[in-house]
Amino acid sequence: MDVQWSGQAGGERNEQLEEARKIRRLQMMISMVMSVIGQDPDLTVEEASEMVANARRAALSMFPDKELAFDILYRPRLQRLMNERFRLQ
Repeated sequence: MDVQWSGQAGGERNEQLEEARKIRRLQMMISMVMSVIGQDPDLTVEEASEMVANARRAALSMFPDKELAFDILYRPRLQRLMNERFRLQ
């Protein structure tokens, strides 16, 4: 009986570790996208928009059905950066 319990606990622990890895990967990806948008002097607004769309697509492939979370957490930051960088309104 203890073997089953520890097996389940180990499986849950692996799922938690995998979730934490995916979250960290997403945070790093968004950070890199924001750095490029903010610092690349040759980047066009179209290229930046494409980077944002690709980041969103990648985030949703890692976390399906979490569009609302992305839109709440990352979209405002990315939009604010795009507005500041390209003087959009």
